[in-house]
Amino acid sequence: MLRVVQPARIEAALLAYREDAQKQDEVRAALERDLEAARYAASRAQRQYDAADPENRLVAEELERRWNQALGRVREIEERIAQHEGARGSDPAPTLGELTALAERLEALWEHPDTDARLKKRILRSLIHEIMVDVDPTASEVVLVIHWIGGVHTEVRVPRRRRGQNSTHTAPETLEAVRSLARICSDAMIANVLNRNGRRTGRGNFWTRERVTALRSHHEIPVYAEERRTTEGWLNLTQAARLVGVSARTLRLAVEHGELTAEHPLPDGPWIFRRDVLMTEQAKTLAARARGRSRRPVVPTESQGTLNLSMT
Repeated sequence: MLRVVQPARIEAALLAYREDAQKQDEVRAALERDLEAARYAASRAQRQYDAADPENRLVAEELERRWNQALGRVREIEERIAQHEGARGSDPAPTLGELTALAERLEALWEHPDTDARLKKRILRSLIHEIMVDVDPTASEVVLVIHWIGGVHTEVRVPRRRRGQNSTHTAPETLEAVRSLARICSDAMIANVLNRNGRRTGRGNFWTRERVTALRSHHEIPVYAEERRTTEGWLNLTQAARLVGVSARTLRLAVEHGELTAEHPLPDGPWIFRRDVLMTEQAKTLAARARGRSRRPVVPTESQGTLNLSMT
């Protein structure tokens, strides 16, 4: 392999490395613009929340949700920038002499136990010109012909995947989320929730209604039906709060504190309650406690005493 690396090709590899560094800078700049926009949106959502009337709980809760969602977007972009910087590293661009020295001791560097995967990828990008792919139906193999820089070719054969085999599977947690969401959501809505939470198919694609339907059919998950939902008693957060007689925020906090049980398959998605859970003594106690708080006087009563702080 060392003989295939020619000086002219090394210079081309150096140029490619610099072009890749420029693309990385452009990606960082785009992420910085996204971060600036996300921070502005979060600041705007905070101002809207601060300006809301606290007595209007429904509006305040919705504005709080939007604010939290905007903050989550800021954290997501910040994490992407950190990952981008971590993957890129801070190493300067190699010189022509360094690439020549690398070619002279390529095998030793490749086999060294401290050589990480990123360096090996950079080596391959510098040495491989192209890879031609063909199929040998007789042997049921995929034939890869590697064209190395310098004119040397290498043939590699790998077994061909047979019909019916599938090397990509939907993540188990995504499948369980679909199983739960199908109780109160249509396939189109499930696809929207999955995409909003960054979930992808086994092949890395965005979810669509058709893909959700295919997944359900394959795993024998019943389709959403209003009649079945009513019969089994499944409710979303708003419906459950109305049934108990408390605000949605109060009910959500009760679940988070372990007072009641509910399903929340995805962070940015609906809560799922069962009617019989909301008819228990715990739910009745929660409703009574909430009503008790709402009946507390907000103005002084006639029986309230007065503390005299005057100096006379």
